[in-house]
Amino acid sequence: MAFSSGYFKTSYAKDLTIVETKPRWVALLLLLAALVVLPFLASTFFLDLANQVLLALIGSVALMILTGYAGQISLGHAGLIAAGAFTTAILFKELQAPFFITFPASAVTGGLLGIIFGLPSLRLKGLYLALSTLSLHFIVTFFGSEYETKRGLASGVVLDPPSIGTLRLEDPRFWYFFLLIVDVLVVLLAINLIRSRTGRAWIAVRVRDIAAESFGINVSYYKVLAFVVSSVLTSLAGCLLAYYRGFVSVEAFSMLMTIEYMAMIIIGGLGSILGAILGTGFVVLLPYAIDALVNIFAIPSRLTTYMFAIKYASFGLVMIIFLILEPSGLAGIWRRLRDYFILWPFKHKPVGK
Repeated sequence: MAFSSGYFKTSYAKDLTIVETKPRWVALLLLLAALVVLPFLASTFFLDLANQVLLALIGSVALMILTGYAGQISLGHAGLIAAGAFTTAILFKELQAPFFITFPASAVTGGLLGIIFGLPSLRLKGLYLALSTLSLHFIVTFFGSEYETKRGLASGVVLDPPSIGTLRLEDPRFWYFFLLIVDVLVVLLAINLIRSRTGRAWIAVRVRDIAAESFGINVSYYKVLAFVVSSVLTSLAGCLLAYYRGFVSVEAFSMLMTIEYMAMIIIGGLGSILGAILGTGFVVLLPYAIDALVNIFAIPSRLTTYMFAIKYASFGLVMIIFLILEPSGLAGIWRRLRDYFILWPFKHKPVGK
């Protein structure tokens, strides 16, 4: 994304550079230092919040690739997370499979589901495509529910903490650093995919698929590929979620989870990996911020019974506000703030606006 800095890309090498200027390198290093120090300063509660954000970020980036860049609507995101979680749970419960088996197995499950439920995108668009992906949610949760019933696991499947080599992921700090590494890899993968021929093809399909096809882009291939990449990442997020919580139950994968992920990419800003990161933090932390405000302002006890409804009504309200007043989301607000300080005090209004 270009920004008002006077920095011009004069070669292909500069165009391919992820971190373009020295101030950006400094900011990135400061951010990494803060992320490394955070678990040693944060309480157990705040460390758990950080881990929740890191877990949700994987699924959020996956949905951003599919919807924000490739333009394919999906309402089956919770179903894909459930698919990864139940693949992990079933392999662990029935075969005592270790982490290095369940993790790639979840990716394979997600890839297969991505192919199956990506095929309707070749004939369907908009609302019809959304409804076809919604069926994925109901099918996966149905089979998950049947497995729990048949095996007599009414309270869900309990999992032991995973082991990576000799390291057993039980301590929240270990989980934090493990998830941070996974998130960095996922974000780098997504950024590089978007900058590649594949990413440009996805954007062309999103903008105008007929025009993209006239330029020689294999629209069918790139649509299905977007579903496969997104589904693999989402199922991996489901695998990690299952291990982090220590149990898998079908009740945890409701439609509300899909709505939360849609809120993350809309509030963050469609078509932006930075938007996925900002939106994930905002949506995951918003309910806890409301709780903190209730405690600070001593809300009457009779209103606390409505807190659940208030929290989730606030999601809808915030989404409407962003859709109407700020379609570019938190990423757009960040870009305007950045340009303001870069150009200050010589900021001027562009001609024609």
